[in-house]
Amino acid sequence: MPDAHPANIDIAAALREAEELYRARNPQSLARHEAACAAMPGGSTRSSIYVEPFPLTMARGEGARLWDVDGHEYVDFLSEFTAGLYGHSHPAIRKAIDAALDGGINFGAHGEAEARFARAICERFPAIELVRFTNSGTEANLMAVSGARALTGRGKVLVFRGGYHGGVFYFRGESAVNAPFEFLLGTYNDIAGTRALVAPHRADLAAILVEPMLGGSGCIPATREFLADLRELADETGAVLIFDEVMTSRLAPGGLQEVHGIAPDMTTLGKYVGGGMSFGAFGGSRRVMDRFDPRRPDGFQHAGTFNNNVLTMNAGYAGLTEVYTPARARELNAFGDRLRDRLNAVVRQRGLAMQFTGLGSMIGIHMTAQPIANASDAAKGHAGLRDLFYFDVLARGIWLAKRGMIALSLALDEADADRLVAAVEDFADTRAPLFRGLQ
Repeated sequence: MPDAHPANIDIAAALREAEELYRARNPQSLARHEAACAAMPGGSTRSSIYVEPFPLTMARGEGARLWDVDGHEYVDFLSEFTAGLYGHSHPAIRKAIDAALDGGINFGAHGEAEARFARAICERFPAIELVRFTNSGTEANLMAVSGARALTGRGKVLVFRGGYHGGVFYFRGESAVNAPFEFLLGTYNDIAGTRALVAPHRADLAAILVEPMLGGSGCIPATREFLADLRELADETGAVLIFDEVMTSRLAPGGLQEVHGIAPDMTTLGKYVGGGMSFGAFGGSRRVMDRFDPRRPDGFQHAGTFNNNVLTMNAGYAGLTEVYTPARARELNAFGDRLRDRLNAVVRQRGLAMQFTGLGSMIGIHMTAQPIANASDAAKGHAGLRDLFYFDVLARGIWLAKRGMIALSLALDEADADRLVAAVEDFADTRAPLFRGLQ
């Protein structure tokens, strides 16, 4: 039920109308969803991409474009939640994959490509002296945290509300399937509160796991002061500081740790770093990562059949060294900053309780004009208006996350940016009356 604010009655009515139009426009996606429910719970194998009243089914992608099974074309501004940095079927990535397939797939042995790729990652991210590969960012974070606990002999892990570190590290709400670690749940960007939370547990703090910008909670950047204090806290307590840069490593040649000049003990990577293939990695200082050396009698175990799969090893190397060069990384993120400024100008000029947050090529959408420093601030935004925005821009051919997330790909150009700005202008002009009285 809408709350007592008069605008919510109109917003709820507008949202019902938008959902009805969505149903009418997408009968084939509805049919595919209903059929999928027979084999998968909720018709989905990824909770994060399910949307009400039903998700769209995509038929194909090319460059910066997607087409659904009902024949609608979209400009892809989601880019697989940052993993699709290269767009769909980038020729350099495709060439690398084809070459890998020509040489055989499953070796059950070391291959030449993995060491070459590892060296490229260590050169790109200075805080990573040694690196190990996994199949996802979830696995990377699981191994990093488990390694920190084994290394320190301690049990507690400091994380932050709104953080998302994979399928078993979900802190955007309650999750019954989180890894069974002893978590201390802090407030992002709150130095004093974090120190007060940790104080009784300093002797048992094994790890501090933090995203330098909250991705899943709406692209909320950490302040440098907050991250620097976490570095100091780790040093004081002997805990392992882990930067989850699965998403944020795309925001500068050396990730946000380079931007802030703060070196974590461990870094986790994923998404685009594998060329858009299944990929994760954890790496860090030699002191930490040496414990994963199998030549040591006390070495930590770390297995995984596809950790060094040839598709990812080749695609990731091509992407990192040939396509997403440091110069290209700077260009894409400057493009994102310009686009965010344009979008914020649209809503600011109209006095709407709406804003676009983030850094570089990652953009969060919030239906509030109030400052946003953490997940609680973001939660104050009007959820109904955010959903309405999703349906409105979708009908205008813009693909993004319903929860309000944009991730730019290299395939997008200025004309695509203009199209997004125009869609936001249409939404702002059409829906402006619904914002009256909201902050």
